[in-house]
Amino acid sequence: MRMLHTMLRVGNLEKSIAFYTEVLGMKLLRQSENTEYKYTLAFVGYGDETENTVLELTYNWGTDSYDLGTAFGHIALEVDNVYDACDKIRAKGGVISREPGPVKGGTTEIAFVRDPDNYAIELIQKKAHYDKL
Repeated sequence: MRMLHTMLRVGNLEKSIAFYTEVLGMKLLRQSENTEYKYTLAFVGYGDETENTVLELTYNWGTDSYDLGTAFGHIALEVDNVYDACDKIRAKGGVISREPGPVKGGTTEIAFVRDPDNYAIELIQKKAHYDKL
């Protein structure tokens, strides 16, 4: 088994695709419309679906917002440098909701950004992995 995708309902598909591709650097992998049931799907990610977990953005025609509830937490992305990533995201108009720094009670460097629908995305500083000699 492997994880295929995570689905988010979005209120403005074009705005969400722009955020995930232009601000977070993902690629639009595929998009399809269902006119009978009035929805559009867009799949975005950092690599082909055959090898990577991706994000499905679902736009239900005529619905421009959702109650995010309290069960969903966030999507996590590994970044080479959390400080540089936040600077680049901010420069492209992204919203930093938690400035970069160590996680409470730990040393891992994290930050949070918000997408156009207010979903939380955690940026986690990539850690150096050293092989034992």
